[in-house]
Amino acid sequence: MERNFSLSMITVSLTHFLLLCLVVAAAAAASNNITTDQQALLALKDHIIYDPTNLLAHNWTSNTSVCTWIGITCDVNSHRVTALDISQFNLQGTIPPQLGNLSSLTTLNLSHNKLSGSVPSSIYTMHTLKFLDFTDNQLSGSVSSFVFNMSSILDIRLTNNRLSGELPKNICNYLPHLKALFLDKNMFHSKIPSALSKCKQLQQLNLQFNNLSGAIPKEIGNLTRLKGIYLGANKLHGEIPHEIANLRNLEVLVLGMNNLVGVLPAPIFNMSTLKVIILMNNSLSGSLPSRIDLSLPTVEFLELSHNRFSGTIPSSITNASKLTVLALGDNKFSGFIPNTIGNLRNLERLSLPNNYLKSSTSKLSFLSSLANCKKLRDIVLIGNPLDGFLPSSIGNLSKSLETLVIANCSISGNIPQAISNLSNLLTLVLEGNKLTGPIPITFGRLQKLQGLYLAFNKLVGSFPDELCHLARLDQLVLFGNKLSGSIPSCLSNLTSLRSLYLGSNRFTSVIPSIFWSLKYILFFDFSSNFLVLLGINLSKNNLSGDIPATIGGLKDLQFMDLAYNRLEGPIPKSFGDLISLEVLNLSNNKMSGSIPTSMEKLFYLGELNLSFNKLEGEIPSGGTFANFTAESFMGNEFLCGLPNLQVQPCKVSKPRTEHKSRKKILLIVIVLPLSIALTIAITLALKSKPIECGERSTVFALKSFEAECEVLKKIRHRNLIKVISSCSNDDFKALVLEYMSNGSLGDWLHSSNYVMNIFQRLNIMIDVASALEYLHFDHSTPIIHCDLKPSNVLLDENMVAHLSDFGIAKLLSGEDESTMRTKTLATIGYMAPEYGIGGEVSTKSDVW
Repeated sequence: MERNFSLSMITVSLTHFLLLCLVVAAAAAASNNITTDQQALLALKDHIIYDPTNLLAHNWTSNTSVCTWIGITCDVNSHRVTALDISQFNLQGTIPPQLGNLSSLTTLNLSHNKLSGSVPSSIYTMHTLKFLDFTDNQLSGSVSSFVFNMSSILDIRLTNNRLSGELPKNICNYLPHLKALFLDKNMFHSKIPSALSKCKQLQQLNLQFNNLSGAIPKEIGNLTRLKGIYLGANKLHGEIPHEIANLRNLEVLVLGMNNLVGVLPAPIFNMSTLKVIILMNNSLSGSLPSRIDLSLPTVEFLELSHNRFSGTIPSSITNASKLTVLALGDNKFSGFIPNTIGNLRNLERLSLPNNYLKSSTSKLSFLSSLANCKKLRDIVLIGNPLDGFLPSSIGNLSKSLETLVIANCSISGNIPQAISNLSNLLTLVLEGNKLTGPIPITFGRLQKLQGLYLAFNKLVGSFPDELCHLARLDQLVLFGNKLSGSIPSCLSNLTSLRSLYLGSNRFTSVIPSIFWSLKYILFFDFSSNFLVLLGINLSKNNLSGDIPATIGGLKDLQFMDLAYNRLEGPIPKSFGDLISLEVLNLSNNKMSGSIPTSMEKLFYLGELNLSFNKLEGEIPSGGTFANFTAESFMGNEFLCGLPNLQVQPCKVSKPRTEHKSRKKILLIVIVLPLSIALTIAITLALKSKPIECGERSTVFALKSFEAECEVLKKIRHRNLIKVISSCSNDDFKALVLEYMSNGSLGDWLHSSNYVMNIFQRLNIMIDVASALEYLHFDHSTPIIHCDLKPSNVLLDENMVAHLSDFGIAKLLSGEDESTMRTKTLATIGYMAPEYGIGGEVSTKSDVW
């Protein structure tokens, strides 16, 4: 019995010993795993070269527990790292391969940083990973096929990086649980793999803004759980497959900005779950179903612009009560705009430009109906034969309305004063109609108005002083009417004004001298009026180029001050025709050549200052020149003349030099129609259009040509395009720019015929950044490019980047303003969100 008891004790002791060993081993294993996780995270920290808030530097330390670090989540039982989320930390650096050692990780979120380099293949061996988010970084290279072998993954988000290459043909062979795939805003180029249909659980597919080509695979119709398809802004072609109508859970269909053709499959209009349909900028045809309210009962966003759709707008569309955006512009729709369109109480944007739409009554009763749409912000009806007059009920439209465009619509009658009730209006475009009567003085109440376009009508009366109350007005276009009287001096109150077009009217009297206090003005046109210009003061600016010879036509000019600029070239001989001139100051410029003897005819010239230029040759001695002293000519080393002028004596045999070769930069154009008129700005070009305008108002759509000239003549930088000259006559306007032998960055990025190495890409990025730094911070007035994209970055023979196309550039107009609002849109796909949505631009818009 004792022997049995001893054996029993030995057995118990061995059991306890073995249990103790297992506990110790487990503890050791856990310790090693935690250590492995710590080492992987510290390796990531070591690969971060910029941590602006020092979160990792101060928090991720080896003497604290990994599970207490910022962005780290651990399992309560195993103490292993299960989630890493350091999104939006603005970190710069690369992803180390050691990160793949986080073998228990289920969530990896490094989004919204500035991480670069390639994604290590070790990341794709993390077989427990369910959520992978690298959105909004600078990651490059191709996506390894291993990423599509992560059998546990549910959500892959690689949006807005620089990833390239082809999408693997077996993309969904080993992703049985994948629910979301976001590869948009990269540089992938290939066809869309038909194997996507094997991702049976897929709910969101986003491949927008790549270079994908080919047809949309019909197999996509097998993904019956899909809720969102985003394939816009690619190079897809062919027809939209009927099989998409099989997707009974689909809520969002985005196929815009491709090369799709053919009739839109009718079954798509029977997808009762659809909320968003975006098909703009294709070549699709067909018509809207007669009972669209029944076939698309939940639709909220319908964007079919820039296609070939035809037929009528069915009145049943007004029963689609959830509709917020209805955009059918630039198609072939005809018939009447439904008078019941005001039933769309949630409507925020109505855009129907450039169709063949009419109003069922001359009172434009559909406009009165829209008064029920209290959320309405934009109405664009340009280029439709409405053939009516504006009702006074237009003043009952939504107080939220910001844009009202009814141009080239054959509208007649007076402009209703009630428009002034639209207190939040930013842009009002009524040009190219048959409007008569005066400009309503009540317009002075539109305190937020930035753009007023009334050109090419039959408006009469005077320039209302009340317009001078519009302190935020940026564009004022009254060209081509029958306005008369004087131009009020209160124009100087419009301190934000950049463009003023009063040409082809019947204004009389002098141009108010106080007008020159508008320091941000870029363009103004007073041509084809009956004006008398008495004075010009453009001193202390950055004006460059030659003074045009046509300036001699200003017979009544008494005062001219162009001092402290960068004007060059000779003094025009036509200065001798300024017979009323009393004061002339051209000092502190770069004027060259000789002083023309024709100026001896200026009998009223009492003050002359040509000092500190590069003039040469003999100083005239006739006429009033006999009365001028040495101060008028000092600082011109090569002038010669009489001893009392303190210049060198002239050599008798030395011929006079009237002209020198010079660099031509378009600066001032002065035209002389019926009487003397002045246009300071770049001559209007012939192409482009205003805000969706018709041909009659083309002259104002050409502001982009003028804007480019005005911006380019003020800037100098090695990474900005250089203007060599200009070509200009009545039928043709062009800039001559420095030739860039390597084309545009867009050519190199989006063509298989060009290949750039990583160093060339880096240098181009630095060049563009240097150009933006100059525009934003080193120029006297910050300039916002507003349309930064690869096709506007030109490359010279040494692959040095030069930023071009300043057609819609903006100047920040106030010393304490960092943003401004505009309705001029840049290229879709390259606009910052706040620019595309609300028209807000800033230096950050360019950086985005």
